[in-house]
Amino acid sequence: MGTSISGVTADPPKKKKQAWHQHLYVRVLFAIFSGIMVGFFFPEFGASLKPLGDAFIALVKMIISPVIFLTVAAGIGGMKGTGQLGSIIGKTMGYFLAVSTLALIIGLIVGNIVQPGSGFNIDPATLDASQVEQYAVVAHDESLVGFLKHIIPTTFFSSMTSGDILQVLFVAILTGLGLSLAGDRVQPIQNFLELASEVIFKIVHIIMHLAPIGAFGAMAFTVGQYGLESIVNLAALVGTFYATSLAFVVVVLGLIARFYGFSVLSLIKYLKDELWLVLGTSSSEAALPALMEKLENAGCRKDVVGLVVPTGYSFNLDGTNIYMTLAATFIAQACGVDLSISDQLLLVVTAMISSKGAAGVTGAGFVILAATLSVVPSVPVAGMALILGVDRFMSECRALTNFMGNAVATIVVSSWEKALDRDMLASALGGEAPAGSVSKEETKVN
Repeated sequence: MGTSISGVTADPPKKKKQAWHQHLYVRVLFAIFSGIMVGFFFPEFGASLKPLGDAFIALVKMIISPVIFLTVAAGIGGMKGTGQLGSIIGKTMGYFLAVSTLALIIGLIVGNIVQPGSGFNIDPATLDASQVEQYAVVAHDESLVGFLKHIIPTTFFSSMTSGDILQVLFVAILTGLGLSLAGDRVQPIQNFLELASEVIFKIVHIIMHLAPIGAFGAMAFTVGQYGLESIVNLAALVGTFYATSLAFVVVVLGLIARFYGFSVLSLIKYLKDELWLVLGTSSSEAALPALMEKLENAGCRKDVVGLVVPTGYSFNLDGTNIYMTLAATFIAQACGVDLSISDQLLLVVTAMISSKGAAGVTGAGFVILAATLSVVPSVPVAGMALILGVDRFMSECRALTNFMGNAVATIVVSSWEKALDRDMLASALGGEAPAGSVSKEETKVN
């Protein structure tokens, strides 16, 4: 509200509404459609456009480390004591464990009911295992212990250049704790981190203007390289996976959202720009900085956003978990392997562990599947060759589901921590709040 010279309160001027073609999601959607057309009609040229998508994702990854470091360090630095940090981390990991395990079980149940692999009658001996050897090697090199040791960077500053999200998060937490324990004497450093985060988010906005170019190149490459016809033979698996993931978001995440007082459909609408970007690039990392900013604008406190979102990108992979158990049951059915109850329980437990051990690995979905199947001897790892051709088309769905899972998780944990401004959330999901600048409000509302 504003005040006139006469003292009469007046409403502030309304922000001019953007034309439909100026919205980022419209431009990204047009770029995706154009990329599909180019890849379909000019496959060789489309495949050659891969550097456009790679360059955009590289730009985003360049900015992810400073975004996480500044957000987390500044957020924790403003905390009073370490108990609050432990509470956030404990509740976050508890939520991740429960929901990601549920995703694994849902994928397994759907695979058993729909049986998308039935009728293939593939002899495992006839499969070309060399196609999946590279993934099996990477999976073999990954272990939970090795993964935990890898979180600790070689030096304090090497975490910022390694590109490893968890290493950056680890250093940022230590820095935030140092600021919190040092007291008022280091307030200038705290102020500097908060100002620096504003600059970094302005850079994020600049990079996002290039999103349509990245989406166009990535989609043209995918269609040009693999061809839409590669989906036809495995349409049952692809269709089942997409339908299951959609049901998971609308029903499971929808019920969780409703219980905590918001609509998952309204959240999808609020995050539509980022969702189209994830679809176009097949990477949920491409929208990580923008997701963090939008969740802050929706009333989630900075320190909760800074901890939950980056951690979720490694520990809360709902779409990947659905894919793993569904793909494993597909391969078993296609190769005529009858999985016993004990085999299926082993599959779930192994997938739950391997999904953490291979976090951050390029092509993580396929790598995690290789790691899981290598521990369940009844399912041939060579059977992964059956789905290699369509894995790229399923990666978009994995990324979208992972993205929505982490968005919902952040709001839920914020609610648990009484770190959620309900008025801001309602305003954002109702389309009334601006999404372009991070709010300075730190109001705590139950």
